Amino acid sequence: MKLLTLTKIVLLGNFIFLSLSMSMLAQEYELVWSDEFDKDGKPNPEYWRFEKGFVRNQELQWYQEDNAYCKDGMLVIEGRHEKRPNPLYEKGSTDWRKSRPFIEYTSSSLKTAGKKEFLYGRFEIRARIPLASGSWPAIWTLGTAMEWPSCGEIDIMEYYRINNVPHIFANVAWGTDERYKAEWRTQAIPFRHFLEKNKNWGEEFHVWRMDWDENFIRLYLDDELLNEVSLDETVNGALGNYTNPFKQPHYVLLNLALGANGGEPELSAFPMKYEIDYVRVYQRKEHCVRPEQL
Repeated sequence: MKLLTLTKIVLLGNFIFLSLSMSMLAQEYELVWSDEFDKDGKPNPEYWRFEKGFVRNQELQWYQEDNAYCKDGMLVIEGRHEKRPNPLYEKGSTDWRKSRPFIEYTSSSLKTAGKKEFLYGRFEIRARIPLASGSWPAIWTLGTAMEWPSCGEIDIMEYYRINNVPHIFANVAWGTDERYKAEWRTQAIPFRHFLEKNKNWGEEFHVWRMDWDENFIRLYLDDELLNEVSLDETVNGALGNYTNPFKQPHYVLLNLALGANGGEPELSAFPMKYEIDYVRVYQRKEHCVRPEQL
């Protein structure tokens, strides 16, 4: 009986602690921006702009607006296998964007650059990602000043393959003394780690979170801490004027890349869908920017 009473006390204490923690969190953070994707049609142009064409990493997809749409309360980014002439094609070109005669895959990449940019905060994104070979979905941020990587990059989520083994990544990168060479703090977690906990993981939505303040960047998946980086480390090299790119505003990117690190595309998986339920940004009240300033 005494043991039962003690157990009840412990459970009650845990409940009170959790309730107090949630109450303190509600007092500490304030929602400053969100997109719930609750209106069918094109993504809200007040929030999002699109990347276009062949953009980076010699990936296979041609980015275009047509592959992103809102439906049933979600943003859907659709990877498609299709073939048409590459309008940039130049015979004999050594530029990978121009040397391909055809576009064989299309997708979308959305970003809030110039529209919604944030210095510090809690970023939460609920999404269901495609897992088939060839897929490279991401949730990430870039700083508003300087070229990459001195602008700073935070990969809240990437999913791709290392030696054909799927991994989920949580990364932070900044500049060095060499142009286009980044200093990385990377956590690559084999996907089996998540499947061992939940065999239905790939069929479900999950919450990726970043807590970013003056001292740390912490990256979570379903409340599991994946990576923690101190901002004492993240100082650019000479090309970045020894500045800290994580003490400036960043904007959000959502994209589905195909090929490259994603691996050889599995044709039977197309059309490939990356579904985002919401994007929410909270800030501590001392960091909050009024809506009219966003």
